[in-house]
Amino acid sequence: MTTAFRPNKAIPTLPTMPNGWPVASYDTYAEAQRAVDYLADSKFPVHDVTIVGVEPLLVERVAGRLSWGRVLGTGAASGAWLGLFVGLLLSMFTIGPAFGPILLGLAIGVIFGMGFAAINYGATRGQRDFVSHSQIVARRYDVLCLPAEAEGARSLLAKLAIGMPATPVTA
Repeated sequence: MTTAFRPNKAIPTLPTMPNGWPVASYDTYAEAQRAVDYLADSKFPVHDVTIVGVEPLLVERVAGRLSWGRVLGTGAASGAWLGLFVGLLLSMFTIGPAFGPILLGLAIGVIFGMGFAAINYGATRGQRDFVSHSQIVARRYDVLCLPAEAEGARSLLAKLAIGMPATPVTA
């Protein structure tokens, strides 16, 4: 069993199925990550290990209600930042006080930001009056290992399950 880090290991650029045998299964990603960290602390060749999320789900968590006030407020804020940036750029090429272009850019940015936000929100016609955040989660997370090292990984992860501290594997 080698413990050297292999930085040149080819990571696929296209989606491919993972290789290896299942050595453990966990309910959360944090538990699977803890298991791989335990393997690494035990000097196990973790370059042969893969965490696979099984049965992925798209979860959309609703964060709040969307109203015209909130839409116009966020539109004004984002437009203000863009207007401030443009105003600062213009002020670098202006002779005289720099506050004029900055304030003009800020005002125009707020107006355009509110206008574009109102147009976008109005186009939905009340079909989506909430703000949400999406994430992909899995029902379980399997830890896979190449067959040559699978039994060693299972043995180490059994020690983790009963609470034994990580000890380096001897060759």
